Amino acid sequence: MCRNIRPLNNFEPPATRDEVTAAALQYVRKVSGTTKPSQANQAVFDQAVREIAHLTQHLLDDLVTTAPPKDREVEAAKARARADLRYAR
Repeated sequence: MCRNIRPLNNFEPPATRDEVTAAALQYVRKVSGTTKPSQANQAVFDQAVREIAHLTQHLLDDLVTTAPPKDREVEAAKARARADLRYAR
């Protein structure tokens, strides 16, 4: 379930709102133990996603690093290469 949460810090261009929200959604799904909450829990579930996305965005905005920004395409190529080795495609 949480395999979709990717590092979002220190990329050029910075993480988008959609990426931050997707990571927050995956986190809430993992913690709650459900991918689709019941109608009774939907509002609480959605509120948790919004709050975690908000806090995550603040975290990303406030983190400081001296490392050069990472390139998304280069990082994606590295991940594909690791997956190829792992799954022997």
